[in-house]
Amino acid sequence: MALSNFERMLQLADEVFATKNDPDQLDVNEEVIQHLQQIHPATVPEYDDGNGPVAWILLLPTTTELMHQFLEQKISEKELYEKTPLNISYDTLYLCSAMVLEEYRRKGIAKKLTLKAVEAIRKTNPIKSLFVWSFSKEGDLGAKALAEITSLPLHKRKS
Repeated sequence: MALSNFERMLQLADEVFATKNDPDQLDVNEEVIQHLQQIHPATVPEYDDGNGPVAWILLLPTTTELMHQFLEQKISEKELYEKTPLNISYDTLYLCSAMVLEEYRRKGIAKKLTLKAVEAIRKTNPIKSLFVWSFSKEGDLGAKALAEITSLPLHKRKS
């Protein structure tokens, strides 16, 4: 029996990020998603083709101070998430992940989802920059394109 879109998305996440084997990465589960949505409702957009999700985006609005700690490798991705306070004004946005099932790639789905989410977050937060920890060439290119479109500077964590 073929895997569902949801199962394929979970498999893709595990293949790309291997979060189960890296305690420093954020291991996304229902509790994490609920907490992210408390930070801002637009942090976890997805695209569903009617048969389940085919694209997931994960964004984390946070503070410039925490961004610098993360970029300088003083805190992990998991700590960045844990240390980001609730109910404050966020001034930077972590482009945590974008995943799209293979047959849906190169159609602009991730770009549209992310732009819409960034716009929603910017309506209530004075976002001044973006930052990323790239795991792929595609992720790197997507982050650069997003920074260009939004006219926000992009900061990168070295692997």
